Amino acid sequence: MPLFAPLAALSPTVVALLELIPLTLAVILYWNRAMKLSWAGRPVPVWRQVSFGFGLFLASIVLFNPLGYLAEELVIAHMIEHLIIGDIASLFLVMGLTRSIIQPVLAVPFFARLQFIANPFVAMPLWALNLYIWHIPVLYDSAYGGALVHGLEHGMFLGFGMLVWMPVFGPLPVPSWFGPGAKIIYVGLARFAAAILGNVLMWSQVTIYQNYAEGQAKWGLSAVADQSIAGVIMMIEGTFLLLGVLAYTYFQQANQSIRKQELMDLAYLEGYSLDDERAERAVRSGHDDLLEQRIRAGGKPGIEVSEKPAGGAVAAPIAADSGAGASPP
Repeated sequence: MPLFAPLAALSPTVVALLELIPLTLAVILYWNRAMKLSWAGRPVPVWRQVSFGFGLFLASIVLFNPLGYLAEELVIAHMIEHLIIGDIASLFLVMGLTRSIIQPVLAVPFFARLQFIANPFVAMPLWALNLYIWHIPVLYDSAYGGALVHGLEHGMFLGFGMLVWMPVFGPLPVPSWFGPGAKIIYVGLARFAAAILGNVLMWSQVTIYQNYAEGQAKWGLSAVADQSIAGVIMMIEGTFLLLGVLAYTYFQQANQSIRKQELMDLAYLEGYSLDDERAERAVRSGHDDLLEQRIRAGGKPGIEVSEKPAGGAVAAPIAADSGAGASPP
């Protein structure tokens, strides 16, 4: 009997509606916050809003597409679902976040204390643990035909997927040593962890997952071939994802260097005291526009760069983002 068998009888329609609730809430809360920031003169960059929306779109289309039944017939289709949700949709969601956007969440003490999980030494092990646990046959097979367990599986892939990307693209504090080179190594190690699982599927000559026989027969695939192709897809997706991150990190670093120099030049012309570290923190966290406004305003109160916290973490550089009551420039 599959694990969580009593939950398998829950109607897929009911579970689909349950899955729709958090996605709908994410849309409402994100753009409500984005509008408030825009009215306050601190607009969220359009590309970040588009990125967040695209991430939600990818998650939604996987959960509600008319070909979703294929995930119950082939390991290949199930794997594609996981890759889109856990790797790609989660990446775009994290890229859509800024410190200002998530500030209401961080104002809650419980969530503020959880920021430590964005540390790369914490985020990757948790992500890898989730990845491997859900691919244990007893759990993987339990998600088959069990709408609620399948939904839980998808939710955890999305959540831990966002967690693993948070140190690289997210707005939460990371150690000061975690620069572009460290980020590339980090992503490479994450892809290597996934590649181990991909190789197991690709080269295994035994049936690992037992519930796909009917679908595999329908599509003319053996169980071993189905698993093997799923592993190949996992390896290819991981390779292209790594290459994409490498390219993005390179261009991001180049743009940040240019933007930092622009701020330094502007500060010099305006007679404003600005050091390299402060400019770099502002650019890295996406608050360079606010710092530019402060420079042009001649240092009026309302925008300040916070001190670096203990432990070498990079703090949110703008006090306007540190909580309620701070005013924009």
